[in-house]
Amino acid sequence: MIPLIPAQAVNTAAQRTITEAAPQLDWWLLAPLLTVFAAGVLAVLVEAFLPQGRRRGPQIGLAVLALLTTFVLLVLQVGSVGEEGTTVAAGALAVDRTVLFFQGTITILALVSLVLITERGSGRDAFAAQAATVPGSEEERAHIMAGSQHTEVYPLVLFAVLGMLMFPASNDFLTMFVALEVMSLPLYLMCGLARRRRLFSQEAAVKYFLLGAFASAFFLFGIAMVYGYAGSVNFAAVREAVEAGGAPIFADGGNGEPLLLMGVGLVAIGLLFKVGAVPFHNWKPDVYQGAPTPITALMASCTLVAAFGALLRVFFVPFGGSADVWEPMLWTVAVLTMVVAAVVAVTQRDIKRLLAYSSVVHAGFILTAVVAGSTDGLAGAMFYLGAYGFTTLGAFAVITLVRTKDGAQELNEIDRWAGLGRRHPALAGALALFLLAFAGIPLTSGFIGKFAVFEAALAAGAAPLVIVGVLSSAVTAFFYVRIIVVMFFRDPEHEAPTVVRAGVLTGGVITLGVAATLVLGVFPGLVLDHLVPSQDSGPEPTAVMVSQVTADSGGE
Repeated sequence: MIPLIPAQAVNTAAQRTITEAAPQLDWWLLAPLLTVFAAGVLAVLVEAFLPQGRRRGPQIGLAVLALLTTFVLLVLQVGSVGEEGTTVAAGALAVDRTVLFFQGTITILALVSLVLITERGSGRDAFAAQAATVPGSEEERAHIMAGSQHTEVYPLVLFAVLGMLMFPASNDFLTMFVALEVMSLPLYLMCGLARRRRLFSQEAAVKYFLLGAFASAFFLFGIAMVYGYAGSVNFAAVREAVEAGGAPIFADGGNGEPLLLMGVGLVAIGLLFKVGAVPFHNWKPDVYQGAPTPITALMASCTLVAAFGALLRVFFVPFGGSADVWEPMLWTVAVLTMVVAAVVAVTQRDIKRLLAYSSVVHAGFILTAVVAGSTDGLAGAMFYLGAYGFTTLGAFAVITLVRTKDGAQELNEIDRWAGLGRRHPALAGALALFLLAFAGIPLTSGFIGKFAVFEAALAAGAAPLVIVGVLSSAVTAFFYVRIIVVMFFRDPEHEAPTVVRAGVLTGGVITLGVAATLVLGVFPGLVLDHLVPSQDSGPEPTAVMVSQVTADSGGE
């Protein structure tokens, strides 16, 4: 039987006046996100209405124009956003200079990755002609003979970039979860689009999807726990609740500490999975190896920046008042990440798997800056992420050019790269520079990045972490130098590797990577001086990140 609502209650509800106005949106501050979103929607319409043979040009032009416009808008916003920052969309998104740096870095790296994707867009190196066809089937051969091109990759890239831009800018946990899914779902699809070794590529996509779904579930459960503890998912409100010992419901003597502990741990699992920290790193080697190399480059650069941007915001803003809860956990994860990944990387014989473990080690180095919990640590992490992004894009651009004898597919076995330095010294020299930067050799951007994060950790009293980091760097230097020795000082046992002629786009990516690695290594002040906040900002990272302690985050 349906219960009847009393007439008095109905009349009272009818007479109640709604006093809360709809939130006012600052369209100027939302313009970068809206630009990428609109371009993604238009790209979907291009797929729907243009003939298949005429899609590629408009898709490339639309994606490049959208990313360039987004970067220009972000640069213009730097002058209009003060050091204290602001919030938009009813407090769902934060806009401060830290966010703008992450978003600008993501946009530039995504544009460079798009160049590699575009170069791979046609010919034998193209993505799968039709993703739904069975690998090796007559239907797939028919699509290849007909010149079918899988241009859906361009809207997928745009939507992935949209999620990446939202991820570090999120100002509440629900917005961050939405950004996480918007970023991840296109990446799951793009991992399975390789034309060569299709089954391997699809296997990598399935692994990434399944493990990513589990990580997202942990993240969502963590949000529920945090909400139970704080009574809100807004970062500022969570910060206030943490400093007050919990939501008002616990004021009468209840203990909400278990909820906070579980919430911090589960949220950390979701974020540490995206950065690839041990023990949540197992997806990286398989996915990096199986995905098309341009997509691997996109993930290795842009996704890492977005994930660490979100991780830094979460641990410095809402959880900034509970460092005693999460610092021991991050200490343990950082040590495991640096040690385990460095040791396992020594045994790798595939260049893409080796770079996957290298990415895991670098995640451990950056975690030392998170543990530092200072503005210097924040600045060091930001510099490290930007420098690493350009270097890793250059390295993967080189990998796309080294092929088997017939030039049909990439040659990723390290031992078969013997003699590359003699036959193609410029290409091998560029890769050697990138590897030396990964190892942290002076006069490269990698050295400055490691020095910045280790110095911040040392100043914060994390000397054991720095010692582990230095020892791990020595181990990683071994396998980086091993590749250089194979290329320059070893004769090929079988056939010498074939190098396809670099197109203008791929050559430009390699040149940009070399230039960024050297310029940031020799003149780091060009970037680093602008990342270190003024003395007036205070010693805490929240002083340069918006919504640190105030619950009034309605913004505009």
